[in-house]
Amino acid sequence: MTINELLPEEVYRELNSSETGLTDKEAAERLEIYGLNQIEEVKKKSIILKFLANLYQLLALLLWAASILAFLSGTPQLGFAIIAVIIINAVFSFWQEYKAEKALEALKRILPSRAKVIRDGLEKEVLSAELVPGDVLVLEEGDNISADARLVEANQMKVDSSTLTGESRPVRKVSHAKEFEGDNLIGTPNIVFASTSVAAGSGKAVVFATGQDTEFNQIASLTQEISQEASPLQKELSRVTRIIAFIAVILGITLFAVNLWVVQLPLQVAFIFAIGLTVANVPEGLLPTVTLALAASVQKMARKNALIKRLSSVETLGSTNIICTDKTGTLTKNEMTVRKVWLPCEIIDVTGAGYSPEGEFLHRGSPIDHREFRELKLLMRSATFCNDSKLVEPDTAGGKWKILGDPTEAALLVAARKSGFIWEEQLAMKPRIVELPFDSQRKSMSSIHQDTGKQVAYVKGAPKKIINLSRNISVDGKVRSFSIEEKKRVIAKHDELASSGLRILAMAYRDLPEDYDKYSAQAVERDLTFLGMVAMQDPPRPEVKPAVEDCHKAGIRIIMITGDYGLTAHAIAEEVGIVGKGPCRIIKGKDLNQMDDEELKEVLISGENVIFARAVPEHKMRIASVLESMDEIVAMTGDGVNDAPALRKADIGVAMGITGTDVAKEAADMILTDDNFATIVEAIKEGRTIYENIRKFITYIFSHETAEIVPFVMMVLFRIPLPITVMQILAIDLGTDTVPALALGVGPAESDVMDRPPRPRKERLLNFGVIFRGYIFLGIIEAALVMSGFFWVLLSSGWIWGEQLAFTDPVYMKATSMVFAGIVLAQMGNLLGCQTNRTSVLEVGIFKNKWILRGILFSVVVLLTIIYLPPLQGLFGTAALGLTEWLYLITFVPIMFLADELRKYLVRRNLSNPSS
Repeated sequence: MTINELLPEEVYRELNSSETGLTDKEAAERLEIYGLNQIEEVKKKSIILKFLANLYQLLALLLWAASILAFLSGTPQLGFAIIAVIIINAVFSFWQEYKAEKALEALKRILPSRAKVIRDGLEKEVLSAELVPGDVLVLEEGDNISADARLVEANQMKVDSSTLTGESRPVRKVSHAKEFEGDNLIGTPNIVFASTSVAAGSGKAVVFATGQDTEFNQIASLTQEISQEASPLQKELSRVTRIIAFIAVILGITLFAVNLWVVQLPLQVAFIFAIGLTVANVPEGLLPTVTLALAASVQKMARKNALIKRLSSVETLGSTNIICTDKTGTLTKNEMTVRKVWLPCEIIDVTGAGYSPEGEFLHRGSPIDHREFRELKLLMRSATFCNDSKLVEPDTAGGKWKILGDPTEAALLVAARKSGFIWEEQLAMKPRIVELPFDSQRKSMSSIHQDTGKQVAYVKGAPKKIINLSRNISVDGKVRSFSIEEKKRVIAKHDELASSGLRILAMAYRDLPEDYDKYSAQAVERDLTFLGMVAMQDPPRPEVKPAVEDCHKAGIRIIMITGDYGLTAHAIAEEVGIVGKGPCRIIKGKDLNQMDDEELKEVLISGENVIFARAVPEHKMRIASVLESMDEIVAMTGDGVNDAPALRKADIGVAMGITGTDVAKEAADMILTDDNFATIVEAIKEGRTIYENIRKFITYIFSHETAEIVPFVMMVLFRIPLPITVMQILAIDLGTDTVPALALGVGPAESDVMDRPPRPRKERLLNFGVIFRGYIFLGIIEAALVMSGFFWVLLSSGWIWGEQLAFTDPVYMKATSMVFAGIVLAQMGNLLGCQTNRTSVLEVGIFKNKWILRGILFSVVVLLTIIYLPPLQGLFGTAALGLTEWLYLITFVPIMFLADELRKYLVRRNLSNPSS
């Protein structure tokens, strides 16, 4: 017999296990035999191939071409120097990519996959990789299934097997013995498989296959490595690279032609000048700096409780303009506490806070016991029997009470303890027969229990739903008809409580015959006896209100989509500032169902305050789709199984790390380890910062490229000696500029980064502002400064205009050294100024970014070494500079810095006075 044909008790025997599970010792021994429960990853590209890939990128190919031309022109020393540049740059780029990859792998280990098992008779969590055959899995809605297992218990269980079958509709699972047809077990209803997930219900299963023996591995082993699609940022960087390469090639060819046919230089010299101009246009450190900056941002976000699963998501965050957020746990503390209990015609106050069962029930200011009110006892029974959460007592004196399961349900257990109702004893006398799990469509949950001579269905759910399902009401211990007028009065009381920000649940019950067996929601949840309502409070997180204010300043719209009651949602939204004191439109789920997409689009375009209440996950998906059609960039929060489609649909899917299901976390782009809305705002801030930092870096390198190109142009136009050599250009591009560029890539956020509107989706990384600031404004000033130093040295040495000088002439070497040192020092001023785009650096702090000072020190050491060390003087064609020359050059630093500060001042003034 195969495992699916065995009875549950036979399954345990077959796998040498039991209802109490394996012992830890047995599990460890089996782990040694069967190995870790993990799929062998498809072989990745080798480290050598990854390194070699950096040798044939577009910019590297340009340099290879330049080196070949250098050899052909009879200057092998230049050819070897360019090859050295290519290799050094490849090593540097590879190292940064390798570090980024390792950083992402480390982040993946922060939230390892876990599974609930029974070992030594106790339910505990273990790493999924440590599951072994014979382990007893405890499965609940939202759990990922980490191994192939045979069900021995199944309560209304449905499993999403789409990863194996391609069928999107969840399939029903059972625990009894079952035959199957076909060649494999995948279609068998009493077996669950690795990589699938529990869509509804709960159950237990005994593991029979792990790791390489699972059905999923049979499929995974047939697949080949799939290359990842380039992210928007990667595509934009490729575009920038192509533009730079095009400019470099065109200018190089143009200069070569002009030198050869207009200036009529020798072929060899024309080649050298063309090579120099091409090299001057190649920003060798662009790609590795971007990779490092992205990886550093991901690590920074992880320290702030936001785990980014893909580097490209960092860039998308920066342009997010709408956040669709849940309420419970995201905007609130997710520490539900029962504040009031409404019994027919009576209000009972409940003291205490959090999950510690310390507090009491007060009726008109005096403590009571649940035995004084029959309805209270029945209500507490319904609240605790119809409940899947658990309270965990503190491990040590002074420790905190913890919960397992839903916070709302846990709050009911805490309230029951405060009232004196001992549900554990009651549950032992009235065991559960069947559970009808909570469903977001019907908004209720039922638990059916055995009682003396009958069965009793205890029901809890949305008050209006339970009221409508109730035929009777229990008042003063007597059951009587629940009239329409009385129902209206109860609903009015519900609205009064909800408008103060309280979340309300209603309780009811129904007596069933002893032989009742029609366990469906439609059959059970009708003709109920209404008991009362429980009002709970989940206070807003204190950090949410400032975060909401930041969003409003940043032009980010917040839309609340909650399954909670509209008045409760509005009270919280108003308290944290999502909606103002003015009118707010509350759209219920049923109203949304009646809208077509055009009507919904009109609501979203209007800009009015809107809250979607009594919403289900399908509504999130629809709202995300409509917003996408409006070309909005949306961040969507979610935690449940059914939230996964909406998380995938949104530009940024945000899953909850604490309350979120495994399925939601897998579908998301970002996981909040603290389930906090404020963390989303911090992540958006970091996303904006990294994009701006990349622009700062590009601006920085563009400015010195202009200063390197202008000397070649002036040589052609005015027939002067070449003011800078190719070797000196290489020393700048791959020497003095590397660490400063990295400093800009990892810089902190500007103070006004959240005072600006979101970046348009189609805005280019290399836009006019970047080109103007780098190539034109800063580039021309820097070029003018260094050329002034060049002519000052020449003219003060007696040089006559039009006179050509040999490359070994001491005057020429000193003049080029002046240009070389001038660019390095001017770049220091640029480095200080490029830390911000609009805010004054003096306001932020010149050395707030600790890498700035390190970058300057690095540049100074490299510069002085090349200028004064004899072996390097010969290689780079430099000569020692005197004190007078250095005093002249040092002025370049403040000139460049103050020029950019003046530009930023004018920008700020123009923004503050748009009419001027």
